[in-house]
Amino acid sequence: MRHDHNWTGADIDREPQSHYIVCMTKNIKPPVFGQEVSRLEQQVETLLTTIDRLVKENRSLRTQQESLTTERASLLEKHDSVRHRVEGIVTRLKSLETGA
Repeated sequence: MRHDHNWTGADIDREPQSHYIVCMTKNIKPPVFGQEVSRLEQQVETLLTTIDRLVKENRSLRTQQESLTTERASLLEKHDSVRHRVEGIVTRLKSLETGA
């Protein structure tokens, strides 16, 4: 192991470098890269379409939920009103029975 502080590029081990040169000079086929990019573009398009559909569906479900919540509140009001009217009728009938 060398410990001098005057390091130069000549100190690089040439054997590993030859490995990098082989890797860098391999014939990478552009069509494969292009096909990969096309596949990724298609996946992104599919994701965007899915997101758009889900956003619309979510909006629709929220509107439907709002409508059902309003309808439920209205039905509860009607239920209370009818219950009070029936209670009033029962009270009057009981008073008629005791008065008769």
